[in-house]
Amino acid sequence: MRYLGGVPLTRAESDDIAAWAQQRYEREAFGLLAVERQADGRFLGMCGLHRPQWYPDDLEIGWRLAREYWGHGYATEAAAEWLGYAFTTLGASRVISIADVPNTRSIAVMTRLGMTFEREARLEEDGVEFDAAVYAITSEQWHGR
Repeated sequence: MRYLGGVPLTRAESDDIAAWAQQRYEREAFGLLAVERQADGRFLGMCGLHRPQWYPDDLEIGWRLAREYWGHGYATEAAAEWLGYAFTTLGASRVISIADVPNTRSIAVMTRLGMTFEREARLEEDGVEFDAAVYAITSEQWHGR
């Protein structure tokens, strides 16, 4: 939660987000969906595509995993699958990702995915401003990697 603001979600808040994500997926064929470990079905967090409030014309790849699953490659693996889906199934021309500037772990995932730094921006969420790093990858870059 360090870079997402606030405190950990309650079960009800988490369930509300899951319901929202499922509805969005049914409506738009993309969303932020559960990530499960294939070996044992363990719920790790979520990953997927959505349209960020600050850049509604862009598709953003995002992830949120429980801390005990950081550093195992799960975010990179899940996000790579979603990027493939964005560029092949959805026909997206470009996908962005946004992280707090000090969130070096997420920025490292973006770099491993082949995304490149595009710009810094001052954004606001729930009344709290933060300095964000915006990374992007095009379909051509994805297919040429």
